[in-house]
Amino acid sequence: MPAEESRPQLPRRGPAPPVDRMDNAELVRLVEAEHPYRGKALFELSDRIAVDDDAATKVAMLSRLTSLRTARLFDRVSLAWSAIIALLAAETPHARSLAYEAFAALDDAERKDMLDYLEVTAIQDAHPRIG
Repeated sequence: MPAEESRPQLPRRGPAPPVDRMDNAELVRLVEAEHPYRGKALFELSDRIAVDDDAATKVAMLSRLTSLRTARLFDRVSLAWSAIIALLAAETPHARSLAYEAFAALDDAERKDMLDYLEVTAIQDAHPRIG
């Protein structure tokens, strides 16, 4: 039997949902349900943060989900970190306040690691740029 035939088949994702046409609540449901495209939904919400306080509030809430704290985008960066970074990058008072709260909800080791990743000693000094 060839090696390829003995490998388990991964489930197919199917077509990506039209996240750009979804409202904030629909995007939150995709993330909370751990949909295969939850990252895409989170990124769409994150793109709205600078002009939509409701999106910022929802991203901050989602950053506390265990599933996002354990899902890695790359290296050390989790989906939760990406949410906090997006809040910081929006540079609005509302989003930054939420980012500080979301950061405080991380455990000590995660906070230390994130500060190291952002190359700052305090979260208030982080001014990441996205895009």
